[in-house]
Amino acid sequence: LTSDKGPKPGEGPSPEERDAGFYDLLFIGEGANDERIDCVVTGDKDPGYGSTSKMIAETALCLVEDVAGEGGIWTPGALMGQVLADRLQAKAGLTFQAG
Repeated sequence: LTSDKGPKPGEGPSPEERDAGFYDLLFIGEGANDERIDCVVTGDKDPGYGSTSKMIAETALCLVEDVAGEGGIWTPGALMGQVLADRLQAKAGLTFQAG
């Protein structure tokens, strides 16, 4: 599990580089009847160092504070859906645009 590859502790991007980072993702879905939907997801920080920790924290808080579902095997989207998307937009710097 250890490797000489990759950055060593303290060698990652600077705080300024993390704050200046961003990402834009395009997801394309197609249904059984050839209906298509596009969704653009954007983030306002470096995806590896700025957004991921916020997404994990907000997902955990959503699970604890906002979900009343029973146990079982769920994907985050199926269990938390729009509530999680709203949290991520309000508190983690993400935007979602479907079209």
